[in-house]
Amino acid sequence: MASRANGVIRGYPHLGTVRAAITALYRRLSPDGVLSYTSSVPPADAAFGDGDDLHLGAQRVARVLVEHLRLPQARMIVSFREMEHAASVELTAGPEYFIELNNRFRGHRRDIGAALAHEITHVLLHRLDLSFPGTRDNEILTDTATTYLGAGWLLLDAFRESRLTSQKLGYLTPEEFGYVLAKRALVFGEDPSVWFTSPQAYTAYTKGRALALRDVRQPPLAAAGWTARNRYARDRRHAAERGGRVPEPGRARPGSGGTAGAGDGGDSGYAFETGADGLRVSFPCPTCQQRIRVPVRGRVRARCGLCRSVLE
Repeated sequence: MASRANGVIRGYPHLGTVRAAITALYRRLSPDGVLSYTSSVPPADAAFGDGDDLHLGAQRVARVLVEHLRLPQARMIVSFREMEHAASVELTAGPEYFIELNNRFRGHRRDIGAALAHEITHVLLHRLDLSFPGTRDNEILTDTATTYLGAGWLLLDAFRESRLTSQKLGYLTPEEFGYVLAKRALVFGEDPSVWFTSPQAYTAYTKGRALALRDVRQPPLAAAGWTARNRYARDRRHAAERGGRVPEPGRARPGSGGTAGAGDGGDSGYAFETGADGLRVSFPCPTCQQRIRVPVRGRVRARCGLCRSVLE
């Protein structure tokens, strides 16, 4: 569910695509590849003062982002013009890529890094041959990759609201940016909240973080809360009685521990099935969202085959 305030869509309308994008990143880059992005872009490196030369400053920030995103021999040529969208990039074989920024960034220089981060990630995904079908889903993939690989906090920090105006960059909602940023923080042990200059960005991050923490507390994970564990035990009993027949993953019947309250993005996604070795449960890995299947036989330890996370 999603809501709209001051023209800005809020909530988690793209959550399924966001989670699929995280899975796609781990599949394409490998766990070691993802973990090589150990540090996010430092605020000082992306800072852009009003006294800085517009074009030289934009080129400097672009070089920082190219280096951060591991794009060797990729030179970004940045220009400004009147255009409908915030920015665009010409995707070619390289080594030079031409990025155009909306003229409004001439007067909003502190957000140039955010716009460049999204466009340069387009170049990275182009080189990785990683894309989703359809413009909307591909842009969501780009925002998710930008954030999960350590540059997207700039996009969330560009979200600002006042009584009269609002501004947001990117295709994810503020809360979805907060969710992906929190997923990254849980893997890398970061605290991105100290980097925000926008109070609205901080609030969106805390909401997204609450949902990210819920991912690691969903049954059948041992960290699930008492109420969720009771629902899971009831579903497990019903599944055993019905030969493993349960709703599709992520579309559980009301009260079964599936979709949570409207608009909060919660979704346990576990499902039961019967195999040769008895009842099994499948559920999304809380780190990479790849589905994991384990036998239903009490407490077990499982290792995700994609991101290698060890789960109780």
